[in-house]
Amino acid sequence: MKIVVCVKQVPDTKGGVKFNPDGTLDRAAMMTIMNPDDKAGLEAALRLKDQDPENTEVTVITMGLPKAEDVLREAMAMGADKGILVTDRVLGGADTWATSQTLAGAIRNLEYDLIITGRQAIDGDTAQVGPQISEHLNIPVISYAQNIKVEGDSVIVERQYDDRYHVLKAKMPCLVTALAELGEPRYMTPGGIFDACAAEITVWGRANLVDVEDSNLGLKGSPTQIAKASDKVRKGAGEKVTLDPAESVDYIVGKLKEKHVI
Repeated sequence: MKIVVCVKQVPDTKGGVKFNPDGTLDRAAMMTIMNPDDKAGLEAALRLKDQDPENTEVTVITMGLPKAEDVLREAMAMGADKGILVTDRVLGGADTWATSQTLAGAIRNLEYDLIITGRQAIDGDTAQVGPQISEHLNIPVISYAQNIKVEGDSVIVERQYDDRYHVLKAKMPCLVTALAELGEPRYMTPGGIFDACAAEITVWGRANLVDVEDSNLGLKGSPTQIAKASDKVRKGAGEKVTLDPAESVDYIVGKLKEKHVI
């Protein structure tokens, strides 16, 4: 079985975020991590590989700046077999539409039975790229996966839904979007780190994308335009009062009732 996992290098929000003048994220200036939902999806793929290591291959693909190679090496140190970086200046500033077009164009070069993406990325929270990739590739999609199993030529997914879950079955090839709750990602091993550092990363650019028009790539191919971007939501100074203890209690209770907290 051949599994393709889409991962994304996202800003580590603990260190703050920075923006370009056009409102897009200045990714080159920020500390980065592997997107949590994507990492859970990678763990799911590696667990499937654990069940049949001789006949399962996990390929990890990402679109981003050259430094996005770091998340590919992290994935390979965890146990992935191959890493593919899709990078090109013409791909910069892509929204979900242009990103999904790019990734689908790259995946068309590969053989795959199962594609796993994260549900959403913490830098956008749109949950659109995975389903859009499936549409471009004309394959079924199951989203919000909290458990994945493979039986024969089918994938069986527990799909999270409110206070319960649905059990869905689809024939492969199929795309599944993973929740962070899907599984606790494993640690990189010392041997895995050594091998990943020595491994060759495949790098593709615009010329390697199959069946994708230039009009659907990068900032110019993105129908979503950013109206305003901010790294922090500024709060007002608030209300300050000086009261004795008894009055303070009545004041606090009154405010809680006003806000319908109690």
